Amino acid sequence: MRSRLTGLIVAVSIACLLAIGPTLATPATATDRSVVVQPGDTLTAIARRFGVSVERLVALNHLANANRIYEGQRLQLIAPPAPPTAVAPPVAPASASAGATVHVVRPGEHLTGIARQHGTSVAALVAANRLANPSYIRVGQRLVIPAAAASAVQPASAAPAAAAPPTASTRSHRVAPGEYLIGIARRYGTSEQAIMAANGMSNPSFIRAGDVLRIPSVAGAPAPVAAGPTAPPRAASIPASMAERVRSRGAVRDLIVAEAQRFGVPASFALAVAWQESGWQQAVTSSAGAIGVMQLLPATGEWVGGAMLHQRIDLHDPRHNVRAGVRLLAHYLDRYDGDRSKVLAAYYQGQTAVDRHGIYNVTRPYIASIVELERIFR
Repeated sequence: MRSRLTGLIVAVSIACLLAIGPTLATPATATDRSVVVQPGDTLTAIARRFGVSVERLVALNHLANANRIYEGQRLQLIAPPAPPTAVAPPVAPASASAGATVHVVRPGEHLTGIARQHGTSVAALVAANRLANPSYIRVGQRLVIPAAAASAVQPASAAPAAAAPPTASTRSHRVAPGEYLIGIARRYGTSEQAIMAANGMSNPSFIRAGDVLRIPSVAGAPAPVAAGPTAPPRAASIPASMAERVRSRGAVRDLIVAEAQRFGVPASFALAVAWQESGWQQAVTSSAGAIGVMQLLPATGEWVGGAMLHQRIDLHDPRHNVRAGVRLLAHYLDRYDGDRSKVLAAYYQGQTAVDRHGIYNVTRPYIASIVELERIFR
């Protein structure tokens, strides 16, 4: 089976190289600020063509997945200049006139960190700047910091904890490389939602090494678990914060388990990947165009359908979507001899990128999160 897959993959690779041939002939100039993704392009190829790193492109374009770019997408190659003052009026003028300050977004910053820096909340920044997507801010973008928010945010961080009884104290935790919110919550005996509320976070997957998180402590909660190789148990119970969602999506769970059994993929592994990607939701479509439970791009679905399943795949059909995603996991498990880290890296950043460059640093938190989820679903 591997030899047949290898032949097909080589054929696909040759086709992709032919497709991107004309674009390689186009010289990159110092004035290029952006590039439009062409058929067959990969982020690695674009980075090499323009002499920038993949990590730089991921940061500049706020890419959630280095493998998920699509034809026609415009990617920034260098940080855009600060927008002219003429762009400022769309930002709520009432907030600015009330004594608000302005923050210019710097490389590597995100809305959660900016809110924490100015003593406000993500929700307040979103409202003051009329942001359609709190996960998408640009380098050089000017954000209004509402003056009144600083005094209002402290009690607001405690308000969402209505579901939690009296808070005894609040501790701080500095995020270490490779840590993720589920693991931090388990370590302190709290929930993702409680930490998100205490820190004004809108995206539980977006934390960075070096971030300092406020950890709300409930009276009677267990002491934090010491970090180390013996700390995580072999199996873990489903946190209360996600248990109800897991129960309500039982039909999708059963579908994933059935396809995992069909292709010889550990069920807990397939469940963990699907939960990380979509929370077992078929209606999810990413900004990059990835579809459904397994978050597959149309081109990936077409490749898996033709090269591995020998059938037409409709990614909008949950059964097809799950089947293609689990079959892709089976392919990577075979290709990388069961090395879970490489399998997950290939699913996240692409097979070619893993084969040529190994596992990107931006991929490691994704891998760590799925390792924890697999322990839970086991």
